[in-house]
Amino acid sequence: MLSVEEALEAILSRIAPLGTELVELAATLGRVLAEPVVSRRELPPWPNSSMDGYAIRAADTRAGSAELAVVGRIIAGSLPARPLQAGEAMRIFTGAPLPDGADAVVPQEDVTGDGERVTVGKRVEPGAFVRPAGEDIRAGDVVIGAGQTISPAEIGVLAALGYARVRVHRRPRVAVLSTGNELADLGTEPGPGQIPNTNTYSLMAQVVEAGAEPVSLGVVPDRLEAIVERIRWAASADVLVSSAGVSVGELDLVREALVQCGAELHLWKVSMRPGKPITFGSLEDRPVFGLPGNPVSAMVTFELFVRPALRKMAGCLAVDRPRVWARVLEPVRNPGGRRGYLRVTLARDGREYGARLTGDQGSGILSSMVRADGLAVVAPDTIVPVGERVEVILLRAPVPGAPVPRAPRN
Repeated sequence: MLSVEEALEAILSRIAPLGTELVELAATLGRVLAEPVVSRRELPPWPNSSMDGYAIRAADTRAGSAELAVVGRIIAGSLPARPLQAGEAMRIFTGAPLPDGADAVVPQEDVTGDGERVTVGKRVEPGAFVRPAGEDIRAGDVVIGAGQTISPAEIGVLAALGYARVRVHRRPRVAVLSTGNELADLGTEPGPGQIPNTNTYSLMAQVVEAGAEPVSLGVVPDRLEAIVERIRWAASADVLVSSAGVSVGELDLVREALVQCGAELHLWKVSMRPGKPITFGSLEDRPVFGLPGNPVSAMVTFELFVRPALRKMAGCLAVDRPRVWARVLEPVRNPGGRRGYLRVTLARDGREYGARLTGDQGSGILSSMVRADGLAVVAPDTIVPVGERVEVILLRAPVPGAPVPRAPRN
């Protein structure tokens, strides 16, 4: 069996970013820039006031106090009527451009006067309460690099720089298929011996979270010809992700169906729990993943293998989840010869995190994923004692400042 690292390397080595497209700025949230953004202008474009007050010449206050004639008024969105001369001041409001000749602003609460003349009672330094031109961004600056995911902050900067449309990588379209005679799809009542189909919906949600677009292929029974037909439905997608049918049982037919469709299979078993049986291959240059059928195994293997592949296809530079170290708050056991990816909750423990198992780690305990803040990476045949540190792959950010749960008394 391959290690997780070997399997992921084999997968990512066969993945390339998709093509690019121009997208309206308002629709770019969560998309990945395909080219660097270079500033077309300075921000701010001219020196402006950071306070409501009076624009002055700092030299007029060199003696420590000055009485100045008020010769104008400047509001945001307007221009000064004329340059400022020695011995003069102009009423100015936040964001308004400084007049030529002015090099400082005195806040309105620091002056006295009747509106026609004001007295500044102390020395003012050049540049006081002035935002200089280009303080934020200069023309020609590379403001956002290629491969960066666009957040609300990037959208604000792009709008400020006049980018109405942005070139981004295309989102992968991911066909999601669930196999199994026992599955009853959403909207139908499970019959005798059946269980609800959960994998289609959890996997489609993971696809969305990874920045891709899911397409449901529904549920198909464990019949080779039916699986082959459904795989062919995925021809218009960039990726195929199926669940169940990849182990060694008589009804595990997904790998055979993929081969019949012309796929080249690159790997099968990975040394991990949950989720040992996983298939990865190429079908007409499209990545295909066969994940385990147990709900937790499907979600964990998606996290470790499919998510990084989708993020690379979408042009992301960072494809991995962040990781932290945490001290365990109760013994963590990983029996057997495979590395464990165990569901844990996290809480602040002083300056670091404390980790506790979510409960039973069975691969069918889907509620354990609801409670999980992350996956603790635990070596084979290991018991991690209380107080020892484990590496945790973050699935979501823990609640800041949350109290550390105490171990129950015996």
